[in-house]
Amino acid sequence: MAILTEGRLVPLVAFILAWIATYLAIQLGKQGKIRIRRIPGLDAIEEVVGRAVEMGRPVFDIIGMGSFTSIYATQTVAGLSILSYVATLCARLGAKLYAPQADVGVMPVAIELVRDAYRSEGKLEELDVDEQLPYLSGTQFAWAGGIIGMAARMKPAGNIMIGPFWAESMMFAESFNRAGSMQVGGTARMYQIPFFAAVCDYVLIGEEIFAAGAYVSGDPLQIGSIASQDWYKLVALILGIIGALLATANVPVIQNLLSM
Repeated sequence: MAILTEGRLVPLVAFILAWIATYLAIQLGKQGKIRIRRIPGLDAIEEVVGRAVEMGRPVFDIIGMGSFTSIYATQTVAGLSILSYVATLCARLGAKLYAPQADVGVMPVAIELVRDAYRSEGKLEELDVDEQLPYLSGTQFAWAGGIIGMAARMKPAGNIMIGPFWAESMMFAESFNRAGSMQVGGTARMYQIPFFAAVCDYVLIGEEIFAAGAYVSGDPLQIGSIASQDWYKLVALILGIIGALLATANVPVIQNLLSM
């Protein structure tokens, strides 16, 4: 009996190399040798908060309905990183932040991140958790309906939506647009990106939300993970180009290699 199943050797080697690359990238991140470029969407977030201060109206930050136990957990983590960043800006500049919650597992983390942000700016007494981070519902459209109602009443100056979103994405985008809010949207759920692109002022597309979350958090684990993914994509791109050229010349070396 063969030790390795035919066709599984390359995936095994690729997995081992991915693990090594991620480990090395995280170590380089801890040493400050890896940097992530600033995404223009982050400038838009600062613009949203500044607009709220000028208009004397609140800012909404919606992180979606994701949880820490689903396949969308990484998007939720990215949304929480942005929430912490937005909370810091709001505390520093004096804009009121609202971040309605939908998941009882994520909510305590969101509350502590916002508290830490206000505490770091010496504005903890200005934070009312019950009012500003309310739990609306764990049911999709009940939660969405609650947020839409808040938007209609408060007329926020800005709305930031970073995280996993489903059918409620268009409802939010349209509702906040009618309220006159400047909007920044971002998700890695590809089906929802067109809705954000059609209505929001700025959009973070796909993996940009992870890069943005890593940038604002400064977490070497997130930064290293982003870097290792980029390395792997570069290798895949190079192999794809070489394989296409060799296949055109009827030399299936890459094809045979990948089939091992």
